[in-house]
Amino acid sequence: RVPVHASGPYYFPAYRAKSRGIHTNGPSSGAFRGFGIPQTAFAQETLFDELANSIGMDRLEFRLNNALENGVPTITGQIMESGVGFKKCLEALKTPWQRANRDAENWNAENPNSPLRRGVGVAGMWYGCGNTSLPNPSTIKVGLRKNGRAVLFQGAVDIGQGSNTIMAQICADASGLSVDCFDLVYGDTDLTADAGKTSASRQTVVSGKASYLAGLDLRANLQRMTNTEDVSDLSALEEDVRGFVAYGEGTFDPPTSPLDENGQGIPYAVYGYGAHMVELSVDTKLGCVDLIKITASHDVGRAINPMLVEGQIEGGIAQGIGLALMEEYIPGRTENFHDYLIPTIGDVPEIECILIEEADPHGPYGAKGIGEQALIPTAPAIMNAITHATCARIHTLPATPARVGEAIRKSEDV
Repeated sequence: RVPVHASGPYYFPAYRAKSRGIHTNGPSSGAFRGFGIPQTAFAQETLFDELANSIGMDRLEFRLNNALENGVPTITGQIMESGVGFKKCLEALKTPWQRANRDAENWNAENPNSPLRRGVGVAGMWYGCGNTSLPNPSTIKVGLRKNGRAVLFQGAVDIGQGSNTIMAQICADASGLSVDCFDLVYGDTDLTADAGKTSASRQTVVSGKASYLAGLDLRANLQRMTNTEDVSDLSALEEDVRGFVAYGEGTFDPPTSPLDENGQGIPYAVYGYGAHMVELSVDTKLGCVDLIKITASHDVGRAINPMLVEGQIEGGIAQGIGLALMEEYIPGRTENFHDYLIPTIGDVPEIECILIEEADPHGPYGAKGIGEQALIPTAPAIMNAITHATCARIHTLPATPARVGEAIRKSEDV
């Protein structure tokens, strides 16, 4: 391995890859910030499989050999001395990978006349948390009443990912109070400070760190006012005009820098890392793909609420399934959900989540974002598994039965 160019969460020697004419017609895949990130991962990760196969190397081992690590510069020249857990995500898949490939090989050998072929695919990802090379602050406030109830004022909009829960958890831990003591004020711009947008996988990292700092500030102010570590008795403290006996506030803005004319700089302070492994079968006659299991390994820095983290991963995988196999916008035709197909629970296979906690120095308690990360490697892992099962390479998403069938026929003609 010659350290010349970094690409995504990998670190490769310079090489030229011929364009394969890869296209995506999906959705959703590029929704949120950074249109095209899942599509780029589709192109990159399928090419990595081709590189591994061309030199006769195991596809997971190829990624492990070239995984970004602590102390290695990224393509923008950024060096993270700690918190790079990408290699651990790949290593966590080694045992499942060996088992899955063995199962697929055995099944195919035992059913030589079946049109069904089984395959296994893998893909990795990294993703920057927050705005790209731009100021990205959040402010959180917390007040303590004489009755021992704490009021958390947080402007982070919870769109179902659970930020209301984890902001209270983080602040409670930092302040030394029980989370049961917290009341929440949110979605009220008269009362809450600006916590930034709910996008860019930033709320846990940025607003969560602000909530942590607010909790520390509340604790410090209480200790200063009482001149003691024991602040269980609040009766002697005077209330302010807001009805609080103590108050805390925290603001956090991730340290980034603009990219210079050579593309060098620090676009993100915190990155999330992950890798997905897909097991599936393909009906070589009909072109239909049946997902068997998806194993998802993600470095989340610190799982503030493990159940919420797993829910985010499962939701991102479901969206990635849509990109890979179903969602295609055709003007004038797919104008509603009757014709524009999205995954239902019946389309989602068994999902196994593996949480890696490689603490980041900036996030609250080392936490990283997970919002968009689980979407990114899903489609390329599915495509790589289809190729492993059939030897056919898909260049256009979604991989509908018609496209899969056509690719299989072309591969048989070669």
